[in-house]
Formats: sequence, C-alpha cells, structure tokens
Amino acid sequence: MRHLPFMNKGIKTGKESEGEKSMIRFNVPPYTGREVEYMQKAIENQHICGDGEFTKKCSAYLEKLTGTRKCLLTTSCTHALEMAALLCDIKEGDEVILPSYTFVSTADAFVLRGATPVFVDIRPDTMNIDETLIEAAITERTKVIAVVHYAGVACEMDTIMDIAKRHHLLVVEDAAQAIMCSYKGKPLGTIGDFGCFSFHETKNFSMGEGGALLIRDEKYIEAAEILREKGTDRSKYFRGQVDKYRWMNYGSSYLPSEMNAAYLYAQLEVADKINQTRLERWKQYYELLSPLQEAGKIELPVIPEGCVQSGHMFYIKTKNQEERARLIAFMKENDILTVFHYVPLHSAPAGLKFGRFHGEDIYTTKESERLLRLPMFYQLTGKQVELIAGKVKEFYGA
Repeated sequence: MRHLPFMNKGIKTGKESEGEKSMIRFNVPPYTGREVEYMQKAIENQHICGDGEFTKKCSAYLEKLTGTRKCLLTTSCTHALEMAALLCDIKEGDEVILPSYTFVSTADAFVLRGATPVFVDIRPDTMNIDETLIEAAITERTKVIAVVHYAGVACEMDTIMDIAKRHHLLVVEDAAQAIMCSYKGKPLGTIGDFGCFSFHETKNFSMGEGGALLIRDEKYIEAAEILREKGTDRSKYFRGQVDKYRWMNYGSSYLPSEMNAAYLYAQLEVADKINQTRLERWKQYYELLSPLQEAGKIELPVIPEGCVQSGHMFYIKTKNQEERARLIAFMKENDILTVFHYVPLHSAPAGLKFGRFHGEDIYTTKESERLLRLPMFYQLTGKQVELIAGKVKEFYGA
C-alpha cells in the first residue's frame, strides 16, 4: 500500500513531544493504529463523499451494538439533534423541556425551529435533569422532553418515559457522551424516540467532527433519510428502489464524508478495548481520590444502580467556585490541564433571550460552579493517573 505523506508522523499520546514542555493534556483524540490505512482505502475506492463502505460499516456496527431500528451517521451530534427536532415536527411556539446544564446544541436544535426551551433544575448526584420536576413544567405547548445523559450516566428514564406517554410527548435523548452506556440493560439513545451520539474528538470514539442519529420507530426512517440527503430520496435510488431521485421535502446535508467514517471505524473495531481501558482509568481515579471524599474535601461521581457508564469523563466537585479556580491554577502550574464544564444555558445571553427557567435553580448553578474535569482519554496511562491524583491530593494537603 502506498503511504500518505503524513502516515509516518508521530501520534502524540498525552504529553508534548520531546523537547517541548511536558504537559498532560486534558484530552487527546483517540487513535488506534488503522485510521490512516482506512482513510487511504476510502481514497483508493474513489468514494469519499459519504454513504460508502465505511459509513455503512459504522452504521451497521452501531445498529448491532444498540439494537436500534436505524442508525444514520451525521456530520455532528449537533446535526443529529437538529434532525431529531425536525422529525419531531417542532414549530414556532412549541416548548421543549430540558436541563440548563448541557451543551448549547441541546437547546439550539429546537430554538432553530422557533421553540422555547424550558429549563428545569438538575439532580446534584448525577448532574442530570431532575425527573421529579418535569411534569410541573409541562404546558399545552410542550412537545418534547430532551434529556441529557451527563458523563454517560443515565437519566431516570422509566419515570421520564412514563411522563411522556401520559402527556403524549416525544423524547429526544442527547446521548453525546453515552455510547456503550445503558439504563437497566437498555442502551442509552434507544429508549426515547430519538437518540443522538457524538463522535467529536473529545469523545470515546471520534471522527473529528461527527455524530449519529438513532431512530426507534420505523415510521420515521424514510423521512430521516430524505432529510439527511438534502431533501431527496437519493438513499432509495442508491438502493435501487427508485430509478431516479427527486426533491421530496425540506432537508440539508447531514451526511459525513467517508474519510471521517473511515477514521471512526478503526476505533469501533476495537471499541471494547477502548471502553475497558477508559473504565480502568476511571476506577483508578475513583480509588485514588476516595480518601479525599471520605475526608469531606471533595465529592466524586455517583453512578446509580442500574446505570452502566463508559468512563467518558472523570470529574470531582470542589467546595465552591473559588476553590475550583485555585485548583485549576495549581494543576496548570504542575503541567496538568483540567477544565470546568458548561455555563448553565439559562444564565447565558441566548438562554435569557430564547428560553425560561421553570421553578427554582437550586442545584444547576451551584453544582456547575463546583465541578472540575480531570484529564481522561484513551491513551492516558496508569502512571499519569497516579500523578494527576497525587497532585489533587497535594493541593488538599493529603
């Protein structure tokens, strides 16, 4: 096989290359060894625009993994969420209930259709939407409940699905961080009407920018294919079901390139290994930092019974925002990059403009200001975790 020009360049694995300042990065995109080989194969196949060999392989893998009716690879999780909003037939004046503690895409997908995001408070244990507050936020305009499985830990889906059924609402799962995670044996992303995965470079499996839409009900499949293919029935044409393709409805270009899919498939081939490695690092963090939790210095993640997570992230909670800022600075001084996560959407300029918060913000802002994410990526070594945890302990004088 002829090699691409960049094939022999080294892949960084968490520390800067020799001669540069040694720094443990917060994230390193996953790399397993066959990504470039598969990308070159896509080039040699002379099919790089999407829905080729690797797109189909990725979709088939995800359908088998989750048992979903249909999986469509997309250009991002953001676009998967936008497709879900369109398939939910969101219109101006509709309302969508969701947590404020999430990435902007969860709300943007519905705001773009003219809907009002109605934010409710989160649970302090999982940072997920508080299922006990959803029903009180429902109005005659409510159309969708959008849940976010933060850190790959499931929301209380039995309660949420019961509420949705009784009020005739659709459920969209933002499962951006939740591939290979489950709730009471059910893969996340497959419980609601639509599920959305992310394959951004910060996720467990990556294609740079990318995502997937999971469809539970067969009745939405044809509409989703048309929507994804610029509003045409080209997918049916390529399958030989029609002799020409036509403009059928509104749509856009949500189809990722074969180059991205080829990169992703190299990781899906060894998904179990990646998943196991991340869980080992997660458990190592938890064990090393448990003494600080027992001493009342920090709080560690909570995994409720019946929830299976995938080591997507490891976070701690400090006493308050000021302590967190000092810890971030201390870790950076020791060449370790740590980050906090979302600024609650309801307090952001667009959140104030487009949405509203129902009820009282008891935990959303308070808990978001305490949460600190530690480095977590596939290439992270056990020794690096020991070093990171050791510095956290040093900060707290332990």
